[in-house]
Amino acid sequence: VQLQASGGGMVQAGDSLRLSCAASGRTLSTLTVGWFRQAPGKEREFVAAISWSGATTSYADSVKGRYAISRDNAKNTVSLQMNSLAPEDTAVYYCAARVPGYSLNVRDYTYWGQGTLVTVSS
Repeated sequence: VQLQASGGGMVQAGDSLRLSCAASGRTLSTLTVGWFRQAPGKEREFVAAISWSGATTSYADSVKGRYAISRDNAKNTVSLQMNSLAPEDTAVYYCAARVPGYSLNVRDYTYWGQGTLVTVSS
């Protein structure tokens, strides 16, 4: 499966962005999908994940209450709504997918998109 993340950009603190992850090559409907981010000089970290059915979602503590992950299996997409953005949210955001099972660990994900840059200014 090929993943493509989009929707990044440059915003000010307090603004919102919506990232999308589109898949091609196979359906996302059987895959757990996660969003991860990597800031300059830092390791890639978990942001959010959603199970294949959408019934289970998980968030990093740093984004809980501000971010929301969702999926539309009919459209083969997963979205990440990001609200109340802060400068520390600045990073390249990656969507990733894995099968089988549910995981928050970056090492457990097989398929990766190219990343989309989110820059939040104060």
